[in-house]
Amino acid sequence: MNNIFNYKNNELFCEDLLLKTIAEKFGTPTYVYSINGMLDSLFIFENAFKILNKLVCYSVKANSNISVIKLFVGGGAGIDCNSGGELFRAIKAGATPSKIIFTGVGKTEEEIKFALETKVLMLKVESFQELESINNIAASLNLIAPIAIRVNPDVDAKTHPYISTGLAENKFGINISEAQNAFQIAKSLPNLKIVGVDMHIGSQITTPLPYKDAINKLILFVNDLNKNGIILEHLDVGGGFGVDYDGNNKINISEFANELTPLLNNFKGKIIFEPGRFLTANSGVLLTKVLFTKSNNKKEFVIVDAGMNDIVRPTLYNALHEIKPLKVNSNPKNVVDIVGPVCESADFIRKNYSIQNCNQGDYLAIMSSGAYGFVMSSNYNTRRRAAEVLVDKNNFYLIRKRETFQDLISGEIII
Repeated sequence: MNNIFNYKNNELFCEDLLLKTIAEKFGTPTYVYSINGMLDSLFIFENAFKILNKLVCYSVKANSNISVIKLFVGGGAGIDCNSGGELFRAIKAGATPSKIIFTGVGKTEEEIKFALETKVLMLKVESFQELESINNIAASLNLIAPIAIRVNPDVDAKTHPYISTGLAENKFGINISEAQNAFQIAKSLPNLKIVGVDMHIGSQITTPLPYKDAINKLILFVNDLNKNGIILEHLDVGGGFGVDYDGNNKINISEFANELTPLLNNFKGKIIFEPGRFLTANSGVLLTKVLFTKSNNKKEFVIVDAGMNDIVRPTLYNALHEIKPLKVNSNPKNVVDIVGPVCESADFIRKNYSIQNCNQGDYLAIMSSGAYGFVMSSNYNTRRRAAEVLVDKNNFYLIRKRETFQDLISGEIII
């Protein structure tokens, strides 16, 4: 984890800003992101792979706030979009279309048209039928569609099954045993231009070994393409680089680079990376307030105002986020379940978690919440979605207002 969040005089800071300041000004739950933490992560990633001819594309799905996207655009990154909505956000953030890649296993006709008319760097194709669809839509627009084909290398990334994407049983990409045929079909279609090959084997990968296995397969695949007269401009190795959530799993991206760079350095074109979580997760927290504490004689509960609608990762993935009090005191630690207000037993932040004795009104920070936090939030129980704040040293900027009750019904039509 980075050193963006630190205690000074027993109070938790983001960069040089007291987090309690944000909690009191904007209320809770509120997401807080560090500008310098995110930019430092981009620099660290870029520097680790510095000898490669590369394009690092920020994966918008991790955190799609326009101000966050704009931050990475300003830092020189390309953008990886997975929907028309993400593409719309990227354009609003000032992204250069020629540095945007458009992906997704189920693109609609509207999204394909939008991407082609935007003139993105390439669309990544994930099925045989999609090849035909993109070709036909490009023809109707009198355009040539730049495409990469996503190859599923059938490699086990050893991650949570819900975020594994590189096995044959997963829905993503074209199986590597069939992908040569896909490239030949693409070559025969008049409104397609093959520019690259792509893979993405999963998320929260904490060892380079799965990447090595998949890249070795992909390099052999590319060599076979070359023999068949298909020369690629881009080799996209995807994202999925993991982060340290609990302080016990140190991730050094240089170790990944040391293992992967020799495999990629002989490719004649450009290498594309798609980090998302790596760039944002540890630079964000979710601030929450203790509403009540109680005991049922078997369990001690700390009930907070952030629920599974605000941060679903613990419920969905059994993700283990570290939780820190905004003010450290001399209270003894208790083992508690930290739970939210949503009407579900699955609404928990951490179970059996050791933390200093919490009192009603205390503020807590759910750490490493800068990725897959707000973007996966919902209005379940008709709860308003959280505010978002960016911090730059001792300055802060509201980048999303907390929803109002009126916002909740603004799209509804009462009959």
